Amino acid sequence: MAIQESGEMYLKTIYVLSKKSSQVRAIDVGEYMGFSKPSVSRALGLLKEDGLLIKDENGFLKLTEAGTDIAERIYERHEVLSRLLIDIGVDEKTAMDDACRVEHYISDTTFNAIKAYVGKCK
Repeated sequence: MAIQESGEMYLKTIYVLSKKSSQVRAIDVGEYMGFSKPSVSRALGLLKEDGLLIKDENGFLKLTEAGTDIAERIYERHEVLSRLLIDIGVDEKTAMDDACRVEHYISDTTFNAIKAYVGKCK
């Protein structure tokens, strides 16, 4: 399934928030991302339609297995790329911002090579 960058960002945000609390609501996502309630509602609706997210009877958001797989992949890319950029001397804010952009477009082949390289350097 092809998912747009914005969808990946929402999934990653829900994943990150759910690591801090088992009770994640749409308002938490909006606050974290700095997006309006209508924008968040629309995006979450699309993710639900795609089977990547469920909203329980109390309004809490849960990633499906497919949603979790995508979120974990994007989160790992962000962590590895951020670490690499910081390690080569990029300031933390720039490294985080750049990793956030690159994580959505880098090929699996290139990412796996970077991940292997970073692993060898440790």
